[in-house]
Amino acid sequence: MPGDASTVGWTGKFVLLSAIWGSSFALIKVAVDAGVPPVQVALARCLFGAVALWLICVAQKAAIPRDARTWGHAAVVAVLLNSVPFTLLAFGESTVDSVLAGVLNATTPLTTLAFALLVVPGERVTRTRLAGLLLGFAGVLVLLGVWRGLDGDVLTGGLACLGATTCYGAGFAYTRRFLSGGPHRASAVSAVQITCATVQLGLAAPLLSGPPSWPGPAALLALLALGAVGTGYAYVLNLDLIRESGPTVAASVTYVTPLWSTAVGAVLLAEPVGWHTLAGGAVVIGAILLTRRPAPDRQPAATPTR
Repeated sequence: MPGDASTVGWTGKFVLLSAIWGSSFALIKVAVDAGVPPVQVALARCLFGAVALWLICVAQKAAIPRDARTWGHAAVVAVLLNSVPFTLLAFGESTVDSVLAGVLNATTPLTTLAFALLVVPGERVTRTRLAGLLLGFAGVLVLLGVWRGLDGDVLTGGLACLGATTCYGAGFAYTRRFLSGGPHRASAVSAVQITCATVQLGLAAPLLSGPPSWPGPAALLALLALGAVGTGYAYVLNLDLIRESGPTVAASVTYVTPLWSTAVGAVLLAEPVGWHTLAGGAVVIGAILLTRRPAPDRQPAATPTR
């Protein structure tokens, strides 16, 4: 009911998380424009995030999961929500601006639905949902401005950002199914997850980009904020949201992140905001809302794992 304490609690977390993640696209852009390789951006993000999360665990005296099952699932989630998409986003933003990357990120609920239709029992394709997915695809084409022709850099960068959202869609569903339950605090589970991602990227980075290079002051500050706040604290908020409101609401934070990413990119980085960016974003959000309409012959499906 309106005004319920639990609703107020997750709503505040939803808004804060959208602001943090919406600002992260500008921070990534600062780092890659300073010459930090994409995989090292992802590594620094996870490393600083892991440090922040372990400090939060210490402050909370949170019990750390010790069972192999939790660590195994956390390693899978780390691939889907951290190692691969963080690298893809940084690579994408080496050729497209943070405004476009942030708006493309709004397709996450559509990829989440696509995975749900494939793997969740009871989910089915309806004409409305299919129309929503097709409309979302049209929105992406508007975002990219396909009528103007796509040069290689824009296409490559855009596809990398969309690849990241595909990983997020799979990751949200997997987290809810295998990792969000249990007795452990969100900070402890998130610390395990981001630590797994740090190890994965620590092994991959030397192979993909060579030895790490020391970034300039602006890039270093951007990476610190991106890691400690955008990956550390934000992932506690994210797991709390999944637990309290379900993966659908948690994935829907991407409705709001484009507003933040567009504002921050335009104001702080002086990036242009074309009409097709705004129009494409509106089409994508409209598509998401269309896919959320319940089938006329049944009530909305409950979260599968509840």
